[in-house]
Amino acid sequence: MKTVEVVAAVIKQDDKIFITRRGYGEFVNMWEFPGGKMESGESREEALSREIKEELELDINILDFLTTIDYDYTNFHLTMHCFICEISGGTLSLNAHNDAKWIDFSDLDNPKWVPADILVVDALKTRK
Repeated sequence: MKTVEVVAAVIKQDDKIFITRRGYGEFVNMWEFPGGKMESGESREEALSREIKEELELDINILDFLTTIDYDYTNFHLTMHCFICEISGGTLSLNAHNDAKWIDFSDLDNPKWVPADILVVDALKTRK
């Protein structure tokens, strides 16, 4: 089975978490933590900063490593490295998503998450 390695940003501000809704593909209109595929030679942190800039036109500070999720989808294995981040600049533009919003930490169970991101939510709740 093919393995896809990605990075994801859990962007926090006070007691709120920033989430994005997929605008394409099998999981269209489901919520996720923004991020994307690592490119050859990139560190996880470099890939995450690049992906957030490309997808959202935002600059981030990476504060801490949260977790690495391994999840088997039907056609591939996903390895997702997740980091706690904060926005440090830029102006939000949705280049890969059809919606984005801040939710309260207490509302993390409510969105319809992309399957692997449910494990990120679990890790985030355990850490709190």
